[in-house]
Amino acid sequence: MDSFKKKTYHDITVKFVKLLDAIFVTIPFVIVWYTFYADKLWVYFSMRGHWLVIGLYVLLYVIIGKAYAAFKMSYYGTGEMIYSQLLSLLEVNTIMYVVELLLIRKLPNVLPMLLVFLIQIPVAFIWSTLAQKWYFSTFPANKTVIIWDKRKGVSSLINEYHLERKFKVVATTSAENCIKDMSILDDADTVFIVGVHSHDRNIIAKYCINNSITAYMIPRIGDLIVMGARRTNMFHLLMLKIERYNPSLEYLFVKRLADIVFSILGLIVLSPVMLVTALCIKLDDKGPVFYKQIRLTRDGKEFSMVKFRSMRTDAEKDGVARLSTGKNDSRVTKVGRVIRRLRIDELPQLWNILKGEMTFVGPRAERPEVAAKYTEELPEFKLRLQAKAGLTGYAQVFGKYNSPPYDKLLMDLMYIANASVFRDISIVFSTVKILFMPDSTEGVEEGHITAIENGEADKEQ
Repeated sequence: MDSFKKKTYHDITVKFVKLLDAIFVTIPFVIVWYTFYADKLWVYFSMRGHWLVIGLYVLLYVIIGKAYAAFKMSYYGTGEMIYSQLLSLLEVNTIMYVVELLLIRKLPNVLPMLLVFLIQIPVAFIWSTLAQKWYFSTFPANKTVIIWDKRKGVSSLINEYHLERKFKVVATTSAENCIKDMSILDDADTVFIVGVHSHDRNIIAKYCINNSITAYMIPRIGDLIVMGARRTNMFHLLMLKIERYNPSLEYLFVKRLADIVFSILGLIVLSPVMLVTALCIKLDDKGPVFYKQIRLTRDGKEFSMVKFRSMRTDAEKDGVARLSTGKNDSRVTKVGRVIRRLRIDELPQLWNILKGEMTFVGPRAERPEVAAKYTEELPEFKLRLQAKAGLTGYAQVFGKYNSPPYDKLLMDLMYIANASVFRDISIVFSTVKILFMPDSTEGVEEGHITAIENGEADKEQ
């Protein structure tokens, strides 16, 4: 079977299996809809109207499930797939309950929707388990070649993330050796191009395309700058216009409007949680409730970020800025451990968002001292200051707290190059997914001031 037919067969069968999941989780909703809710609507619904409600349920599940990578059976473990699906279903069922409220015009009985979710739990378990078994028994691991230059370690990452069933490493080689003898790629299905200089990388990438080999590449800073370029025609030539982060006025207007509306709603709805948190902090050690810290936002402008205090008042008595070492950090108070785990310590930043100093989605607001340390090792780090700092962001969602600065920079530049309302919404949904995942808050090693010391930054050549 040639590569095109192989890929087509793969895509069609995988989509069919994913469709089965959507059907199976929708069936309980359909039964409950017709049994408990359909005859209570304040307006008459024809059959077409009922199908529209059911279609909305499926559409929401597909959209939210994709945001949480709930269907990626070949890339994630069964446990993470189940977690992502259940989180998606919980949100979809909540949204549909609100839809039912609007259609019935009074508070519907919540028990049937809870029953729907209880039935969907074993469905998610069964589908995720069987789908993975089916996938890896049907599609053998891709024969994989890893080509490296300055950055190694992808082989160990494949093992660490349990992707041996997806990628079978048959060879690792330097870019120099690969260029000398490209035949090493002839039997490969997949190639990882890691930290390779653009000239050699382009040669390898062209060879992969000509021979129908899938290539994965860790981008370099220059790649992401070009990615944000705008296509234009001049002198009868195709050109790329490269400039500083300059999104459309429409996007900035929608983003600011959303910041104002949702920060006000957040402050109102979450005020009971914030009040209880403030009391707990005060009763714990009698110290101040809030902690203010100077951070950087767009164009390096400083502002005072407000957070609930989660550390002792003398946490930095020596005046040295230090990142948290995670759950073993002795500076964190008892209450602090809880509110950091639940991200409650971040809630006062809604005030910063309302004031316009921050936004909901953007690069992390770093401390000037930490940013200066990063910039010493990696001058390009200041490129992330093109956009306003965010409460959450691409790097916070897809990276870790202790990810090396170079990796964080790549992720932030990826966001800056592709900023859009849809991407912001996707990042917000993904943030909900990682709230209770420990990897996202893993600290730096004891005694280290920045994440640079937790792993050498991969500098540009």
